[in-house]
Amino acid sequence: MYYKDMEVWKESIKLVTDIYKITETYPQSELFGLTNQLRRSVISIPSNIAEGSVKHSDKESLRFLDIALGSLAELDTQMLISQNLNFINNYDTIEQQISKVRALLIGLAKYYEKQLNDKNLVT
Repeated sequence: MYYKDMEVWKESIKLVTDIYKITETYPQSELFGLTNQLRRSVISIPSNIAEGSVKHSDKESLRFLDIALGSLAELDTQMLISQNLNFINNYDTIEQQISKVRALLIGLAKYYEKQLNDKNLVT
């Protein structure tokens, strides 16, 4: 499936946009710290979904989804830190987006795992 048609990719792009808007309000002193880390981790999510979608094996595609899930966990952790530092006050909204992307990623990963299992039963 083409990645631009995937709901998980579209939702993760929305998350990137929202994180960039949020981090514009962070203190200048965080530009090379938390702001940079947040942006790097959030960009990694749709990037890995896209890269995994063009791989020629389900096993490789699954590996890139695992990387995207790891980046999503990093993002969630960094947003909690942002809340603790009073850089944001709308963590609940972002947490809902993160949960939605996580559920979609896990669903897609299960699909690839099923494909792998079905292929192993045939061979």
